[in-house]
Amino acid sequence: MRRTRRRRVMADETKRVALVTGGSVGLGRAIATELARCGWCLCLQHDHDAEVGEAVEAVEQAASDAGHSVDVEAFACDLSVAAQREQLVEEVVEAFDRIDLLVNAHASAPPTATDLLETSEEAYRSVLDAQLLGPLLLTQLVASEMVRMVEAGLIEGPRIVTINSISAEASSVDHGPHCVARAALAMMTRLFADRLGEHGIGVFEVRVGLISTSPMDPAYGRYNALIEQGLTPIRRWGHPGDVARAVSAVAEDLLGFSTGEVLHVDGGFHLRRL
Repeated sequence: MRRTRRRRVMADETKRVALVTGGSVGLGRAIATELARCGWCLCLQHDHDAEVGEAVEAVEQAASDAGHSVDVEAFACDLSVAAQREQLVEEVVEAFDRIDLLVNAHASAPPTATDLLETSEEAYRSVLDAQLLGPLLLTQLVASEMVRMVEAGLIEGPRIVTINSISAEASSVDHGPHCVARAALAMMTRLFADRLGEHGIGVFEVRVGLISTSPMDPAYGRYNALIEQGLTPIRRWGHPGDVARAVSAVAEDLLGFSTGEVLHVDGGFHLRRL
């Protein structure tokens, strides 16, 4: 695992620290940027992203524009490898002495569509390793650190947020492994919420619907038409900022007496309508 070192600009050692997986791209980057605007220091996990330096600078600039001076560091880590997960947590704690927030935002694209009756065991193992076991086992590591820090009086009221998708509920028979992994992530949130509540650690799921993509994406036209036809009550694409603000609400303790909740950022897709 390779760590991108940054000049430390953190003057207040009590500043809150967030570890955001997939933090250099996509939704992870949007979430990191929003948290920086709120004054959070950021640890960005990435998959050897060549553009991570630009992402770090953008997050730092967002904090500066909002009047904050924060420390941002990037960590290259393969979340499917146990030793690298352990090293990631160790290095974050070494760099910041605390973890107040974990955001599981690392994304991996669903595999090629395959009929449910023809999906191979290899496909299930590959997807479950990437989409379920990686975030689950990282959450286990971070949760243990959070419990230790809470009991030592180092932090108070830490939070864990997992970015999930509507595939946790919506059936897609050509993407069986993806749907199974996403459904399991939903239960993961409930389990950790139950286990960690006694320590004052809130655990949440942000379940994401159709988020704006490039018009060049092959699926864009299809889903754009479905949205216009009323697939969701709110007839527009979601934006990365919609997801980021939901995470920020949890991070800023606006849901202090809640845990195990699913925050639907899906334009109302989850509603059962006639």
